[in-house]
Amino acid sequence: MMLTSASPLTDSSIDPKLVDKLAGLELTTVGELLRYVPRRYIRQGQVSATERPEPDEWITVIGRIEKSQMIAMKRRYGKFLKIVVNDGRTRYEASFFNAKYIQRVLVSGVRVALAGKVKYFNNQIQLSHPDWLVLPDDGMDVHGTSMMAELLADETGESQKGEPGDDGEAAALTGTADDVEHFRRSIIPMYPATRDVQTWEIWRAVRQVLADTVPAADPLTDEQRTVRGFITSDEAIRHIHLPETMEQIERADERLTFDEALAVQTALAQRRADLGSERSIGCPHVPGGLEDQLLERLPFELTAGQTTVLGEIGDDLAVDHPMNRLLQGEVGSGKTLVSLLAMLRVVDNGHQCAILAPTEVLAAQHYRTLMTMLGDLARGGELGGADGATRVGLLTGSLGTAAKRQTLLDAVTGDSGIVIGTHALLEQNVEFFDLAMVVVDEQHRFGVEQRDVLRGKGRDDRRPHFLVMTATPIPRTVAMTTFGDLDTSVMAELPRGRQPITTTVVPMHKANWVHRVWERADEEVAAGRQVYVVCTRIGDEESNRKAAKKTGGKADGEEKEDDTISVLQQVEMLESGPLAKRRIAVLHGRMHPDDKNDVMDAFTRGEIDVLVATTVIEVGVDVPNATTMAIVNAERFGVSQLHQLRGRVGRGQHAGLCLLMTAAHELSASMERLKAVEASNDGFELAMVDLRQRREGDVLGALQSGGKSSLSFLSLIDDTEVIADARDLSESIVEADRDLADHPALADLVRAVLLPSRAEYLEKS
Repeated sequence: MMLTSASPLTDSSIDPKLVDKLAGLELTTVGELLRYVPRRYIRQGQVSATERPEPDEWITVIGRIEKSQMIAMKRRYGKFLKIVVNDGRTRYEASFFNAKYIQRVLVSGVRVALAGKVKYFNNQIQLSHPDWLVLPDDGMDVHGTSMMAELLADETGESQKGEPGDDGEAAALTGTADDVEHFRRSIIPMYPATRDVQTWEIWRAVRQVLADTVPAADPLTDEQRTVRGFITSDEAIRHIHLPETMEQIERADERLTFDEALAVQTALAQRRADLGSERSIGCPHVPGGLEDQLLERLPFELTAGQTTVLGEIGDDLAVDHPMNRLLQGEVGSGKTLVSLLAMLRVVDNGHQCAILAPTEVLAAQHYRTLMTMLGDLARGGELGGADGATRVGLLTGSLGTAAKRQTLLDAVTGDSGIVIGTHALLEQNVEFFDLAMVVVDEQHRFGVEQRDVLRGKGRDDRRPHFLVMTATPIPRTVAMTTFGDLDTSVMAELPRGRQPITTTVVPMHKANWVHRVWERADEEVAAGRQVYVVCTRIGDEESNRKAAKKTGGKADGEEKEDDTISVLQQVEMLESGPLAKRRIAVLHGRMHPDDKNDVMDAFTRGEIDVLVATTVIEVGVDVPNATTMAIVNAERFGVSQLHQLRGRVGRGQHAGLCLLMTAAHELSASMERLKAVEASNDGFELAMVDLRQRREGDVLGALQSGGKSSLSFLSLIDDTEVIADARDLSESIVEADRDLADHPALADLVRAVLLPSRAEYLEKS
């Protein structure tokens, strides 16, 4: 049976057990498998890795056994096998328990592939119970290796993984004779593997479907390929998996990179074509309105960046085409004021605005900030309110019944010109009299569907103007790709009076350094200032787990242990030690919303010296007297998140200090990230660092990092010219054929490269 890219793997000749394993990688069709490409290649005689792996990272190593010996266990009866494998660059230690039979196979001089989770002991990389495969070598043919597999199967009963204490082997030969034979190739592809499915199993499945798959139609014409010097898409897929030369890999990489760019840009071109037919309500400047009144009251002048961006937004609002604008601003650059002035212009024209915030803490902070900025301009209908004043409403899930009823009433009657809220704004019972502008703060925190709900609350089928604000800088190439249908405004200039922030990395294994952190925090409090301490987790996981078990549920964090210092642990250490005399409070996401607001209000008033919190303080929190932040286990955060967090300090008259406390190894990628944050306060520079270190394709999804990436080749940093070329081509195609009815191969490519969730993201964002 010949297969197509749409064929399910269950129709292929792949072993059903392996099909089930591949499903765990979300590979269920031929097309999905063939686009699951090698992470790297190893040439015969070449080392298997180029950088030091992270702890707990799953790696595959190809090398030769230098040492193999049985060692007596210290705490229990029996022995285990310890081998040392050299890949030409690094030595790896691997341990196998219950190794009575395996010791006959894994002997000195044998060439092997090992796959397992990385641990470190005394700076030595160790693999415990790794999967393994003996590879062919001079003097050993494939038949000899197969005999080893048969020996293990005969003596242990089956070739499957065992654990310490089992009667079987600690690790088993998961490859076949065909797998071993293919390791004779001059170029060996290495796939992203997991504990459940190894690189050689993925390669086996790929070879099987390639043999049975008919060549797919090419999304490019002969002329389009020729002018770019490309091979066909079918050749590219086959060469990326089964290369004979490095040149084949390079040419396949070039073609597949362009295909990914073309798929993304085609989806965006379709989105832009759809946006062209939408209508909104024009909101020109109203002389003497609330916008002008607030500007006259400001005790400072707007920065040049704020003035420029206000002009761009004003031009968008003045026409009856909906604004779709991304506003990027450094932490503390004054985005909130810019968005408020824009909303007042809409209110001056008789319409309403909504602000969607990711957390109740941030929503409440926005409410307090706007009420303070507006004063009597926000007391419409009240005694003492200014002429023409509006009202500002707050809607969150924890709001009391009476207050929530009043906010809903003010929204539906139009009395509230601005309504601030969390996900509660998205509920069906929330109606607006005339919603004409939506501001989304920190867009990456919201799912696509949630943002789209507010877009649909406009009056008479008119789309509201849409402003997305983020303090997480987005490089131009990323913005062009992921926000291709949004205009972009940038505010990099900080308002006058903002203080510099000094950042220092603190190794947690150096006790004197850690002591100095808390000593410095105490000095800041003694000087009348305040301190943040940020931890990765709350610390009530155990009690949460017990409570969940009583109800038959599963607790948060139950499936994996975390050796980081929690909020509750840190508070206990500080209260009984270096900050015992200081007023310490806790803030985290599982607290009751009223309690969270009470803590933040008390901290803002200066009634709390040290606030130990999770990342609920990451965005929007503004306490000018807070000057110092200690981030515990900082290696667990991304670059942009660290930059966001430290933006909470240095907001007043005193300079800010950020201390990145870390358990990361000095040579690890995590330490490299922290050193980058230490060296720069430029958010856009750090965004590039962040992008280089994480899988770039993930920016297409709602997840900020991690998860399955649909982009394997396209670099949003390095492939600017490719993206621009693909954008031009896609525009010309979509202009004449919006639904790609005459370009079925291109339509298939868009579906293949952009997983359904990614395509929907591009469509709705």
